[in-house]
Amino acid sequence: MQAPLAILAILALNIVISEWLNRHTILRYLGTTLLVILLTAVVANLGIIPSATQGSVLYDGIFHYVAPISIFFLLLGVNLSELKKAGLPMLFMFVIGSLCTAIGAVFAVWLVGGSSALGESYRALAGMMTGTYTGGSVNFNAIAIEYNMMEEGNLYAGTVAVDNILTALWMIATLLISKLLQSWWPRQQLTGQTPLTAAEITAIQSEDENIDPMQLGLLLALGAGTLWVADALTQLLANYGLSVPSILILTTIALVLAQIPAIQRISGAKLLGLFFVYLFLAVIGAFCELAALGEIGEMALTITIFTTSIVLVHGLLIFLLGGLFKQDWDLVSIASQANVGGASSAMALAKSLHRTDLILPSILVGTLGSGLGTYIGFFVAEVLL
Repeated sequence: MQAPLAILAILALNIVISEWLNRHTILRYLGTTLLVILLTAVVANLGIIPSATQGSVLYDGIFHYVAPISIFFLLLGVNLSELKKAGLPMLFMFVIGSLCTAIGAVFAVWLVGGSSALGESYRALAGMMTGTYTGGSVNFNAIAIEYNMMEEGNLYAGTVAVDNILTALWMIATLLISKLLQSWWPRQQLTGQTPLTAAEITAIQSEDENIDPMQLGLLLALGAGTLWVADALTQLLANYGLSVPSILILTTIALVLAQIPAIQRISGAKLLGLFFVYLFLAVIGAFCELAALGEIGEMALTITIFTTSIVLVHGLLIFLLGGLFKQDWDLVSIASQANVGGASSAMALAKSLHRTDLILPSILVGTLGSGLGTYIGFFVAEVLL
C-alpha cells in the first residue's frame, strides 16, 4: 500500500489503539510511546503499510515537518518566569543533575568503546540520552531528528525500550534511596513551598485542553512559520560558514515565544504536540524491520550497558553532591527523577514521598529540562569527536 491518505489513516488508528491500551490494560506499563512503535512495527512487517526499504512520501513529510513542529508545540509550555516558584535548592540540584548526566554520557561512550561498539551513531546516541536524561523525550527526539536517527528504526526503537525500562527502575531507585539516606544520614526537610491541595494536583495532572478554530489556526501558523524561519536561518548561517542545526534554532525561537503572555494564553499546544510526537513515533515503528532486527539483537546488551552507565553516573554524582551540600534527600531524589524521567515522573515521585510541597517545584524544573536538554545534548554530541 502506497496511498499516503490510507497510510495516514492506519497510523492515526494505531495511535488510538495504543492510547486505549495504555489507559485500560496492563500494557499501560509499556506506555503509549512504546506501544505506538511496537504496534506500527507489527503492521509494517505484515506488509499492511510500507516499511523502511519501501518508503513513503508521507514518512518523509512526517520526518521533515511534523516531528520538528511537535517539538515546537511542546516547548510552548515552558514558562521560565514560573521557575522562581521552584525555589533555589530545587533549581540548583536540577542543574547539578543535568551536568552529572552529561558527565555520565561521556563516561558511557568511553566504557563501551564509542564507535567500535555503537558505530557511527555513537555521538547521536550520547546526545539523545543526555537530552532525555536532562528533561525528557522532547530533547531525545530533537537530537534524533538532527542526526537522522529515525532512519535507524531498529536502533531507535531499541534505545526507546531500554530508556523506558531504566526510567521505571530509576523511579523505584530514587524512592528507596531517599528513604535509606534519610534513615542513615538524616537531613532537615526543606519547607517553604505551600503544599498543593488534591484539587490542584488533579488539575495539574489533567491533559484535557479546549481548543477552537482560531487557536488551532494560530498554533499551526506559528509552528509552520517558525520551522520555515529556522530552516532559512540555518541556510543563511551556512552561507557564512556557520553550522547551526535548524532544530536548535527552532527550540530557541519556541522558548522565546513561550515567554509572551499572548502566546501562553493559546490553548491546545500540548495536545497537538503530543499527537504529532505519536505520529512521528508511529513512523519510527514502521522502520523497524524484522530482517534487520538481528543487528539490534547483537547490540542490545551494548545499548543497555551504555544507557545504564549514564543513569548510574548521574545518580552517584547527584546524591554525592547533594550530600556534600547538605540538601534535603527527598529534594535530591525528585530533582534526579525530573532529569531522568521528566516532569510527570518527578511529580509522581513527590506524591509517593508524600511531599506535596515539592510537587509544583518538580513540575517546574521538569519543564525547564525540556528546554535545557536539547542544548546540553547537542553540546555532548559535538564534543565527542
